Amino acid sequence: MTLTRRAFGAVSCAAMIALGSGSALAQANLTAETSSPGNSPHLSIMHLADVLGRDGIANLQVQEGQTLTNSIQNVAEGKTDIAALPIVLHFLLEKGRGPYSKQGENGAKLAANLRALYPYNAGAYGLIAHTSSNIEKWTDLKNKTVFNGPPRGAALVNARQAIQMAAGYKDGEDYKGMQANWGQLANILVDGSADAFVVPLTFPSERVTIALSAGNVNIVSTPKEIFEGEAFQRLLKAPGNVPIVVKWENMGYGDDQGVTLISEDGTFRGMGTAFADVVNKDMSNEMAKAITASYIKSMEELKAKAPYAKNINIGVLDAADSGFCGALSLKYHPGAVEAWEEAGYTVPDCAK
Repeated sequence: MTLTRRAFGAVSCAAMIALGSGSALAQANLTAETSSPGNSPHLSIMHLADVLGRDGIANLQVQEGQTLTNSIQNVAEGKTDIAALPIVLHFLLEKGRGPYSKQGENGAKLAANLRALYPYNAGAYGLIAHTSSNIEKWTDLKNKTVFNGPPRGAALVNARQAIQMAAGYKDGEDYKGMQANWGQLANILVDGSADAFVVPLTFPSERVTIALSAGNVNIVSTPKEIFEGEAFQRLLKAPGNVPIVVKWENMGYGDDQGVTLISEDGTFRGMGTAFADVVNKDMSNEMAKAITASYIKSMEELKAKAPYAKNINIGVLDAADSGFCGALSLKYHPGAVEAWEEAGYTVPDCAK
């Protein structure tokens, strides 16, 4: 689906805005790609479309429901202006691996064309199961049927890693992995075909809400000792992974809603999926700065647009929490760096 978000009121394509540098920028027509509704990448891009139109910066034509593997390649090739990026894809594109194996050396050239505007995440991998299943710890997955993502891709790899780290179990040996496209998950959450689910969760999570229609739900955190251990911490440093730690009182569930967090200390811990919205390196500094500045001043508004938005690290630029640096070569656009620093934020030197 294609959506165009236009400036409100009397703002027209000829409108001008004053930038911090004192120059003026004509409202532009830009394109963007994002995922299907119901998650943070979609929320982030649609919010950006709203505020850029309202601020007279750009009319953003959004293609939603896209395969982001293709979207970032479109940005790298200059076919699309902005896209939501699971940042592990930048690493895979640069190395010519996974979905980009056919790119070869060209993958590195394409990856070098991408620049980030701002980071966020798409939740953390957690174990959820109906209370009636009697699954209260990761080792209870032994010989169970566990939904762990689509038939292929990063989500399936991450879910398998999360289970192996937390329980030492392998798909097909210790439990039966069940795979289906994300669009089928809503039905699987309630039809009883899977005993448990290891999927990315926001806080609160629409997936938990759907599962509640079939009975009370347990959310099982990664055990603290495992999460803080050397092996799991090494996993968290891999490109695209970030640590997610959320206290029960901030997870968005009431004590009487049928949701139970199983954790040693009332805190959820899990491996999160790092995202950024990216542009081509050839976007002008002026435009990248204007877009990012508009985003920065509207972050509190963004956090109020969805119940989970306050828990996706909006405005958190710390390298470890955002997934930048280390083995990831993705940098922020210089214009974005200017906007963040002028707003009083510290951009890690390794991400500039």
